Amino acid sequence: MIRFSPSRCSPRLARLVLAFMAALALRADPGPPAETAKPPTAPAVARAPEATASKPVAPTPAESPAAAAEPFKAETVKAEPLNSLNGPLPGAEIENMLKLGASLTDRKDYDAAIIAYHQVLRGRGVPDDDLKTALLGLARTHRRQGALTKAAALYEKFLKEYPEDARTPDALLDLGRTLRGLGTYNLAITRFYSVINSTLKLSGGGFDHYQLLAKTAQFEIAETHFQSGNFPEAVKFFTRLQLLDLAPADHARAHFKSAYAQHLQGLNEPAVTNLNAFLEQWPNDENAPEARYLLAISLRELGRSQESFTVTLDLLRTAQSTMAGDPKRWAYWQRRTGNQLANDFFATGNILNAHAIYSGLAELSPDPAWRLPILYQVSLCLERLGLSDRAAETYRSIVEAGKSATSTELHELARMATWRLEHIDWNSQTSREVAGLFDTTTGRTSLQGSPTPPKTANASPPNPSSTP
Repeated sequence: MIRFSPSRCSPRLARLVLAFMAALALRADPGPPAETAKPPTAPAVARAPEATASKPVAPTPAESPAAAAEPFKAETVKAEPLNSLNGPLPGAEIENMLKLGASLTDRKDYDAAIIAYHQVLRGRGVPDDDLKTALLGLARTHRRQGALTKAAALYEKFLKEYPEDARTPDALLDLGRTLRGLGTYNLAITRFYSVINSTLKLSGGGFDHYQLLAKTAQFEIAETHFQSGNFPEAVKFFTRLQLLDLAPADHARAHFKSAYAQHLQGLNEPAVTNLNAFLEQWPNDENAPEARYLLAISLRELGRSQESFTVTLDLLRTAQSTMAGDPKRWAYWQRRTGNQLANDFFATGNILNAHAIYSGLAELSPDPAWRLPILYQVSLCLERLGLSDRAAETYRSIVEAGKSATSTELHELARMATWRLEHIDWNSQTSREVAGLFDTTTGRTSLQGSPTPPKTANASPPNPSSTP
């Protein structure tokens, strides 16, 4: 990647060099046209890498409603001077710079993209439409880069200078998402409402586009309530969304998020009803595995252990054809659900259910780092069930596999399995000697020679990683 600093040469030479770079880049890869902040086909919903099912974090003091209500100050970013170069920029050069900026942003070469956009913004004789495109493109670059404060200031600048532009609703939508990323939830919601209001004021064509923007804004309002921890409002807005004429994927997402918010609110009974309805209507949706996890946990919290057990086994036995769309996602929720429920059953003494779930978990992956800790837990269950011979056989397989293991964790697991084997052998020997003490032919008993029990490992099951 060629790096070029315009500050080291004259403005005119800087333009010519960048134009040459643009021509070379576009000849190799034209890239997408300059982004005009068009909305996604489906409203974005926030996820955990961990996609994760963790509860949203409560707002910090800086994210409180009082702080969020303060107007965002665009002056936090020093505005770049416009039209500061001598001589007008050719139309072809402007177009190349805009395309180059969008292409470099998509390639995550943000520093170079910023240079390209600034050449347009500083040029003389640049048409207003191109200035607007460059300003929105620069805001998008900073947002993708993670510089949310700079991005928000640029969106505010665009809205202040071009309030009647046709792209105002798009800019408001992206500004709302940026502000939400900064934790200013109330101000973000205000901007999303402004999207809806602005689409009502604009005249001319593009009705379908503005209608999609208005629906997307409603999704973002519900999602912002969800992320801020205001679950009652999130439930209300996601439930309303289900009444709109949405695409199937958006309808399914609204259904899932309303049930999720009920679960996080502690309303497990309605959450179970809503989750069951979701899984019945959208069994192959991308959120189906997480919905099964939430259903199993909700049932468990309601004391309906057998139903929770059934849901978990169904998730572990999901057909490969169902998982084909996103196998990693399914595997994550299978492991997380099974491990959490099996450990709960083991801790409360429901060994049969724990053994069944652990056995299902062991079949999910042949990776020793996953499989051996699960087999150790299976062996503990077999011990509790009085099946010592089967437990000992499984412990021996762990010890044997540990000999060739390279990780410290698996070596420690093999050592624990050795302790359990010694404990099983001691129990068996003691049982035989106690039985021999009551020989009816002599009528005499003796307690001499009883063996000393060896040191045993902790019987609590280890908790293997629940992530793929």
